[in-house]
Amino acid sequence: MNDNVPALRPDTPTAPAYGPASLSMHAPDPAAVELAAERGPVVWVPDAYGRMVPMPKHLAPPSMERPEPRDLTPLPLLDPIAQRFLGAGIGGGACAAGIGWGVGEAINAAAGLGTGTAMWIALALLAWRTPVRALANGRGSTVNIRKAVIKRSTFNG
Repeated sequence: MNDNVPALRPDTPTAPAYGPASLSMHAPDPAAVELAAERGPVVWVPDAYGRMVPMPKHLAPPSMERPEPRDLTPLPLLDPIAQRFLGAGIGGGACAAGIGWGVGEAINAAAGLGTGTAMWIALALLAWRTPVRALANGRGSTVNIRKAVIKRSTFNG
């Protein structure tokens, strides 16, 4: 015997092991007689290669459950939660704008009050310091008396 050729093991199959199983192994033997009363219900199911094969019903996998019917009512254009967020944002912005405008008005009023008060105090001081004659075009009741004393002394020796 040649030593370069490996010996075949007795359990090595001679047929290729990669082909799909044929349907002949599922068919009953032609010599066997099967009566309809002895035979249970048979269902056809797809195998791994997409072919339909017969299978006794009690060995078949359970059928797929019917899915729940979908709700096909039309949805609103905007999500209600998104509408609430949008309304809260717009309302909050309007509230902040109103508060800001009100605070600005209060600050402006306080600044105007300070400026107006200073103006009225200045006008009161000016009116208090102004003489009445200046207010009545120079014809007031104020009388200025000027007294001049002239003294001459002579020495007659």
